[in-house]
Amino acid sequence: MEVRLENVEKRFGSEFAVKNMNLYIEDGDMVVLLGPSGCGKTTTLMMLAGVYRPTNGVIKFGDQVVNHLPPQERKIGMVFQNYALYPHMTVFDNIAFPLTNKKMSRSEIKKRVHEAAEIVQIEKLLKRKPAELSGGQQQRVSLARALVKEPELLLLDEPLSNLDASLRMQMRSEIRRIQKELGFTAVLVTHDQTEAMTMADKIAVMKDGVLMAYGRPMDLYNKPDHRFVAEFLGSPPINHIPVMLRQGKLLTQWSGEAIGLIGYPRHDDRSFTLSVRPEHLALTPDLNGDHNFVANVTVIEALGYEYIYTLTYGPHTLRVRSHESVPVNEGQKVGVRIDWEHVLYFDEEGRRIDFDMIESAAGE
Repeated sequence: MEVRLENVEKRFGSEFAVKNMNLYIEDGDMVVLLGPSGCGKTTTLMMLAGVYRPTNGVIKFGDQVVNHLPPQERKIGMVFQNYALYPHMTVFDNIAFPLTNKKMSRSEIKKRVHEAAEIVQIEKLLKRKPAELSGGQQQRVSLARALVKEPELLLLDEPLSNLDASLRMQMRSEIRRIQKELGFTAVLVTHDQTEAMTMADKIAVMKDGVLMAYGRPMDLYNKPDHRFVAEFLGSPPINHIPVMLRQGKLLTQWSGEAIGLIGYPRHDDRSFTLSVRPEHLALTPDLNGDHNFVANVTVIEALGYEYIYTLTYGPHTLRVRSHESVPVNEGQKVGVRIDWEHVLYFDEEGRRIDFDMIESAAGE
């Protein structure tokens, strides 16, 4: 099912929770609403569910405007953060509950419950009560209860936040597998950028009720149009170095040290931020070798599959990710090389600068 939000706003009193949102979700896509607490992502989900009505704008499922349709008429399924299972009911009865409310036949209910239980792999748990289940099993029951309705749109409100790290990883894969296998459209709310990057066909990044960016995960990761998006995607977060341009040289704003050449002298004395992700910096213990600047190592984290090095460079903290151990120690000075092909630049308002575009416009 295609979903469209056209100029949608939601206001509580005089405060806007969502402002002028325009979003198109393709049929069969998993879209993740990502952002910090209070950014409006759950409010958006609740408007899709029919729990809230938009103050302004239009919500369409396919060609149908659904602004005033109650939840039970929207062909949706919903999975909550707290599972919302009935403790006195068996797993079977919890899954069957929405069908029982519709007064479907016992044979059809039994058929659908067993099909849903098979999809989420809990067939052997149907006679148990929720208190007898692990957190991951309870989440599967909640998912089965949503799927048993055969929804055209599945809404998931931070469904993995109560699980431990290993279960979160397992359930990420399971939810994605089920969504692709059954082909329904899904919208998931999270503040976890790892969930967003691994599960989404597209990510909608929100801040203060405003849609900041919408696109495929790696497009937003590699070429974000706004500094906030660059910061919110990626762990460890992207590094920032305040710089200025003078005679084609990039100089640090706090010391005037040259760290590289950019080749756009017509933009001399312009100040902006150089941003580079931890995996696009490299360390060398040889201070006489090839490097762009020298920094101090403060923390080394060995994670088994990678190493994270925390550095101080002037007044700033930087992080470097490496898949191999570098022969350096905490407290040591190291050379740092920048992978210039992956550097991003942002102006004072946080908008990405494309120097090729600026140079072209200047020459017209």
